[in-house]
Amino acid sequence: MNFFAAEPVCKLRSLRSVSLKVPETARAKDFYHEVWGLSTVEEDSDRFWLRGTGSEHHILKLEKGQQNALGGVAFALATPQEVDQAAVKLAALGIPLFREPGPLDDAAGGYGLQLVDPEGRLIELSADVHAVVIQEPGGRRAIPRKIAHVVLNTVDIDRATAFYTQVLGMRVSDWSEHQMSFLRCNTEHHVIAFNQAPWTAVNHVAYEMQSIDHFMRGIGSLKTHGIAPQWGPGRHGPGDNTFSYFTDPSGLVCEYTSEVAQVDEDSWLCRTWKRTPELSDQWGTAGPPTVNVRTAMAGIPDEGYRSLVVPGSSDYFTVPSANVANHAANH
Repeated sequence: MNFFAAEPVCKLRSLRSVSLKVPETARAKDFYHEVWGLSTVEEDSDRFWLRGTGSEHHILKLEKGQQNALGGVAFALATPQEVDQAAVKLAALGIPLFREPGPLDDAAGGYGLQLVDPEGRLIELSADVHAVVIQEPGGRRAIPRKIAHVVLNTVDIDRATAFYTQVLGMRVSDWSEHQMSFLRCNTEHHVIAFNQAPWTAVNHVAYEMQSIDHFMRGIGSLKTHGIAPQWGPGRHGPGDNTFSYFTDPSGLVCEYTSEVAQVDEDSWLCRTWKRTPELSDQWGTAGPPTVNVRTAMAGIPDEGYRSLVVPGSSDYFTVPSANVANHAANH
């Protein structure tokens, strides 16, 4: 199925949160709460909701899973009416819903729907979630403010990019050759990036620090816990953002970042960046990523929610790469 929607089904306002499935949720929660800088706002058995200093109820949800996987990605819409309108347009396109529009039973509340993208990822569109007070707007503590972006490995970067632009209304800010596409939904350079890979998986989640000073203090704080960067600190070319990559106790990659480029829609020109060390790190300080973080970024093959929904068309889902079977045979 190709995506030739006359117009996007909605106008995404921002990236709200990311949900991750891990085998040991309590251990992961302890890391993100005690070391990474987030605060636990709700917990329920093997589920934990953690917030940053920004306005979202939570930016990270941890759920129990047999292996590392993406639980879902949540985006903000302006009103419940926009959620309902999106549902009608999604149905017309034959795009499967995992949850019909209605009140959400998540800790953040609100009104929303959940769709399943062509590689099985769960995407939530929500409005009217619980309000929280912004914390420490001028504070010095090294605490993430929000999710800056999530990078997702895809077996078909062109189809993934087409779905998120044509159906969900994102815009392509830049390409890194034909290896990565960087997509925005507001003025920030990217909130989603797709990385061409042998299988679908989470590549990494990036957390925005309030300033470059907070970014560096965050790295220093992790070092006091005996945790050194596995790539960084440096400054990327696409997005012009600072970066420092780590792995959490589950083996998922988490990133501190700051100073993400802001896009002026009237003047921005999409570019294709060469994949060179100088453009991967403009500062020249990061050195090459470790073998461990490269392996962690590859992730574990994740079929997501594709088996839990019945799409309107048999050719909706992207066919997994043959490398998925090879990976399973070797592990």
